[in-house]
Amino acid sequence: MKNTILGILFLALLSISKAQEVPTEVKTEFDEISLSQTLQDLDGNQLSVGEVFKKNEGKIILLDIWASWCPDCIKGLPALKEVQRQYPELVYLFFSLDRIGKEEAWKNAIEKFEIQGEHYWFNTEWKNEFTNYIGLNWIPRYLLIDTEGKIAHYYAIHADDPTMMETLVELMNNPKQ
Repeated sequence: MKNTILGILFLALLSISKAQEVPTEVKTEFDEISLSQTLQDLDGNQLSVGEVFKKNEGKIILLDIWASWCPDCIKGLPALKEVQRQYPELVYLFFSLDRIGKEEAWKNAIEKFEIQGEHYWFNTEWKNEFTNYIGLNWIPRYLLIDTEGKIAHYYAIHADDPTMMETLVELMNNPKQ
């Protein structure tokens, strides 16, 4: 019986670790299809991912893909807020994967957890042109985007990921890389 329970736990852990696999392909640019994915802002306006990035052209962006129902997303907020405290000059974009029809849950979570930054909602299924392009397999997911709109750091599941933070420091020291 004990071995059966241990076996089940091992398989459960193995399946969880598979969900968080780092993508084998690391992309440095977004394609036109991913940039055309529609988002909704807090006021209900529809715009594309490309339009959101264009609004922030010339700035370093930390993109957080999250959802109000995601325990890891909520647990990660203190680390994200510490990054925001250390680097207030960054643009913080939040793309929510809250389920279709759950606009209020998304907005309530922003307020409840005092999440500061620019907020957008996919209002689609988990898989869409943008999330498919970046190989999204876990949230939260963080990407760093440089001043030219290129992907400077492609994959992190923690806001204070050491490799992403190294990349951020490099970008801050030399924004035109």
